Amino acid sequence: MKQLIGTGVALITPFKTDFSVDVDALHNIVNYCVDGGVDYLVVLGTTGESVTLTKAEKQLVIDTVTIANAGRLPLVVGVGGNNTVAVIEELQNLDLTNFDAVLSVSPYYNRPTQEGIYQHFKAIAQVSPKPIILYNVPGRTGSNMLPETVVRLANDVDNIIAIKEASGNLMQVQELIKGCPKGFHVISGDDATALATVLAGGSGVISVIGQGLPAEFSNMIRSGLDRKVDEAYRQHYELQDGMGLIFQEGNPAGIKAIFEVLGLANAGVRLPLMEASENLKKSIADFVKPFKVFA
Repeated sequence: MKQLIGTGVALITPFKTDFSVDVDALHNIVNYCVDGGVDYLVVLGTTGESVTLTKAEKQLVIDTVTIANAGRLPLVVGVGGNNTVAVIEELQNLDLTNFDAVLSVSPYYNRPTQEGIYQHFKAIAQVSPKPIILYNVPGRTGSNMLPETVVRLANDVDNIIAIKEASGNLMQVQELIKGCPKGFHVISGDDATALATVLAGGSGVISVIGQGLPAEFSNMIRSGLDRKVDEAYRQHYELQDGMGLIFQEGNPAGIKAIFEVLGLANAGVRLPLMEASENLKKSIADFVKPFKVFA
């Protein structure tokens, strides 16, 4: 699936000062990312604060991104959870016509065994009308989806076509690339190790900072895919400080601070998250300034 090669970005959900969804800001962010050269857009992921959105707000976000995108880039939507039946019902009831794939996180909090993870994804893939991208993010879920489980799913279930791997463990990334069948995409879910993943044979990244600096980040990934290693690492090191800064006080507080600097959206996040501190905002503004990327 060529749509998943390169730079995908996990879109934020911008809020107005009253914390309602800022449709205009979201529309502008989509245009900014498309114009910046990213390869696909991911809607309603963790970065989009999907866990604090109502069903109606989720639909509003989907509709807004779909209209703003106007068919220009492939779209991926986040549908996941730790209740397999509920995930299946959501997949059956959601209109996925405009989406190319579904990103589904490994079950969190109840911490299933590897067999439980396997059966969960097998069950939802069987009902999904769109291909599934597995999402492994142990720092949030409390459990690690091991490479052998991913390889098993990749071989057994035709509708599972990729993994967003956000363990930050490059040895695990390499095991996935080595063990998964040809055509299965290993996608970095960690900005700091995205280039290393690509150079090891991965397909690209679903990035957070990539939506704030879309041209710069997607050019770095493109250089890596083209095996222009020196150029890719030069670009990586220019972005490296920002990769750390945006996660310093949690995600998406940092990336929303970048959008505030750019004049594209407010920096507000919904409780229990907190807006970036003034000190962090200053550091982020100082980082962004040399790139001269102002909307």
